[in-house]
Amino acid sequence: MAPTDLLFEAGVVFAVLAVGGAVADRYDQPVIPGYIVAGVVVGPNVPQVFSYSFVLVETREFIDLLAELGIVFLLFCIGLEFNLDRLAAGRDRLLGAGAIDVGINGAVGVACGFALGFSGLESLFLAGIVAVSSSALVTETLVDLGWIADPESETILGLLVFEDVAVAVYLSVVTAVAVGGTGGGDVGSIAGVDAVWVTLALSVGVLGALVALSVWGTPLLDRYLRTDSNEQFLVRVVAAAVGVAGLALVLGVSEAAVAFFLGTAFGTTEHAQRIERAITSERDLYAAVFFFAIGLETDPALVADVLEPLAALAAVTAASKLVSGYWGGRMYGLSERRSRRVAVAMVPRGEFSLVIAALAARPDAGLANGDTIAALAVGYVLVTGVLGTVLADSSEGLERRFFAASADEG
Repeated sequence: MAPTDLLFEAGVVFAVLAVGGAVADRYDQPVIPGYIVAGVVVGPNVPQVFSYSFVLVETREFIDLLAELGIVFLLFCIGLEFNLDRLAAGRDRLLGAGAIDVGINGAVGVACGFALGFSGLESLFLAGIVAVSSSALVTETLVDLGWIADPESETILGLLVFEDVAVAVYLSVVTAVAVGGTGGGDVGSIAGVDAVWVTLALSVGVLGALVALSVWGTPLLDRYLRTDSNEQFLVRVVAAAVGVAGLALVLGVSEAAVAFFLGTAFGTTEHAQRIERAITSERDLYAAVFFFAIGLETDPALVADVLEPLAALAAVTAASKLVSGYWGGRMYGLSERRSRRVAVAMVPRGEFSLVIAALAARPDAGLANGDTIAALAVGYVLVTGVLGTVLADSSEGLERRFFAASADEG
């Protein structure tokens, strides 16, 4: 394809993203589902109408690259906001509530996977998809509804932090088991087992080095970022994030997990707020392309084939998240009313579910049902994103109607 054609196709990508985001805003819905749907309706899997194809964009190498950058910047920025001191201050409540949250929803995810006929490894992927709430959608809800200054926000943000750390470790493990195992041969063979342990050892070593960097390497990172030039500052941040994540990927370690822990290291520096200001636009832009690329690779027919299990999965895991969220709120000492707010706020799933789904669909993951899991995840994110938004917006009315006795609680 000629450079002019590539530039035109890139223009189409961003134009469609703009339209998808505008439609989502118009109907007061989160933009992530809008970006995914935008990718579906112009992608290679869109059905023909009267023998006319509406395909505007094909999967291209430049789209894959931008989507990969989206994963890296998204996880890097989430790690940047991770506060080790705040975690340590409330560690007892956080560890208890977080373990309940991830434990309940992860177990439900595994059970649902087996009920759908998935293998053990495939069920582990499904557990990751359903266990982790969307940091982007949940924090957006807190801001939009004005809950960010209320007591329940501490619980919600704490649970998100716990989930972020848990999913970063989880990504390293499933990447090693799925990709590392198949890369070294059949997982059931000696060579396959050896490959898994080598990849796990590499993951532990790399993540351990990044944790050590966040604890003891702050002066070194401060010197690395010390410049008056905004241009050079941005280049240095991008070089670190993309370079380290890319090296991790070459070694077979999850680039998403590495980006997250690298973000936590940079978050300890005196430049943390400047980094966030400098890289937010890049994060939002490339993350939008990542969600678009998910839609681009989604076959609507395959999603239609899983509508029944999708509805069941969404209903069961929304209920499990409501239970774990309410329980977590009570463990933090919140009232029944505020604990219910924690519960409804945690329902949406989003970016992490799609990162895990993209890993499941990779050919080198070797999953027989990888495409089905990816299609299920796309529909799942759409359903839970909308459901979570509706529940949060309607929470006051639901409290007055069904919980009148406790509606006036603080």
